[in-house]
Amino acid sequence: MPQFPSVEWFEALRDTVQDDPHWRDFGMMDCAMGVNVGETTIKLVFDGYEIPEIADISSSAGDEDLDFTLVMPEDRWREMIENIKSNGHADLHHTLNTIDLESPEELAKGEDYNRRDLFYRFNQTLQDFFDASSSVETTFA
Repeated sequence: MPQFPSVEWFEALRDTVQDDPHWRDFGMMDCAMGVNVGETTIKLVFDGYEIPEIADISSSAGDEDLDFTLVMPEDRWREMIENIKSNGHADLHHTLNTIDLESPEELAKGEDYNRRDLFYRFNQTLQDFFDASSSVETTFA
């Protein structure tokens, strides 16, 4: 059972969506995204319908090539993932969009606003991606 956050967890999520014929219904994405949870940052590269790269960049300076990084405290990430698991998808209070709107801090962070805007452009596809984690067995640190 993969632990969130980890490369293994995101690989399991990638395998889940890429094995699902409905993944193509979500829409293509082209972006390099970071997911920051405490001291851990995972890089995901979306290329069309593929996710060719998942890497732990916590101890490197690899975040300069990211379009944006989703940043939340560990407990908020856990709450979102557990909510998705319980409901099969995020409820109204646990979507990326709602979390972003309700948070005093921006959820998507990045130096270049045009690149960070990819979070908003691909928001629904990213939500569908995270919603697919409902079928990934998950443990937490």
